[in-house]
Amino acid sequence: MNSPEQPLPTFDEVLLCTPQTSAEQVGLFLRRCLIPCQRGNKIYTMLYADELSYDVSSRAEELFQHLKCYNSSYRLIILCNCERESSYLLSAFSHYKVHMIPQRSQAEIQQYLQHHFRVAQPSDSAAAVFKEHMCVGIVSSKRAGMGK
Repeated sequence: MNSPEQPLPTFDEVLLCTPQTSAEQVGLFLRRCLIPCQRGNKIYTMLYADELSYDVSSRAEELFQHLKCYNSSYRLIILCNCERESSYLLSAFSHYKVHMIPQRSQAEIQQYLQHHFRVAQPSDSAAAVFKEHMCVGIVSSKRAGMGK
């Protein structure tokens, strides 16, 4: 957010982890992050890393230890649920832990995201459905099974 014109992360910079995320997926992600090449200064982010299974987490740590010697200037962020800090991967990386408190207000964050998710030329796209021609929207319900 310090550089408003900087684009949002691309698909290869973010790994959204679930209990079904495979060791192969994590391995490919770590290789993109840790093997030097001409990708610029990307910041790689693993979201919900606490969701990974023990086996996948163990293999990921092993691969990380092996690959980190190839690149000393990698940029990797691992985000997790603070209530699941005892998961394997988070315990393995605990000496890197930084407690983060958002430095911007919710309104500033929303404005930043609106800047990046607004369709430039309103047209006959699905963006017309969402408020202010956003190309992304969240539909939620407090009741399950409402067809959303």
